[in-house]
Amino acid sequence: MLQVHSFTFSPVQENTYVVYNEGGLCCIIDPGCYFASEEMALKEFIETNGLKPVLLLNTHCHLDHIFGNRYVHRTWGLQLHLHAAEKIVLDRGPQSGQAWGLPFDNYDGELIYVSEGEKVVLGDDEFDVLLTPGHSPGSICFYNKKQQFVIGGDVLFKGSIGRTDLPGGDFATLERSIKTQLYPLPDEVVVYPGHGEPTTIGEEKRSNPFVRG
Repeated sequence: MLQVHSFTFSPVQENTYVVYNEGGLCCIIDPGCYFASEEMALKEFIETNGLKPVLLLNTHCHLDHIFGNRYVHRTWGLQLHLHAAEKIVLDRGPQSGQAWGLPFDNYDGELIYVSEGEKVVLGDDEFDVLLTPGHSPGSICFYNKKQQFVIGGDVLFKGSIGRTDLPGGDFATLERSIKTQLYPLPDEVVVYPGHGEPTTIGEEKRSNPFVRG
């Protein structure tokens, strides 16, 4: 059975997720650790729980979701998995960091591209890759059908949606992504977003003021 543990990192208050199974294998999704203390918190959690990181995943590559990619790569030797359309966003990360007053060193390892319809495997568990552009050109969500949860990045929030005024963003595209990729999921599916508290598909279909179900 998979466990989901979240951290809230950086001045941008981004949610970083460690998802792990009973065998101790884990994936690190959107590592946003910016400060050394946050890197240590991530490492201590993994070591204390006897976990073995085997996957580094990005839902998308806005700077607050990639601050820790380089640290994870250098600490555990993991290659970054992302959608190909996010490469341009990843490359732009340090420039965005300078603009936001949050300089950082970008990931410099191998890139492994994942596409819509593929599955990401963690031991005996798997995630369906859902392509959900609109907030960012290659945003993807990781859906675990067996346990009915989705790691959603900045696509759908509790009572809100991802902003669409950044380069590559588009409201109509994001709305379509939510309506065709997320809202068809069962109402009980838990959404773990890139910021804020978890929600459910059913709750957002009923009450989200930006995209109605």
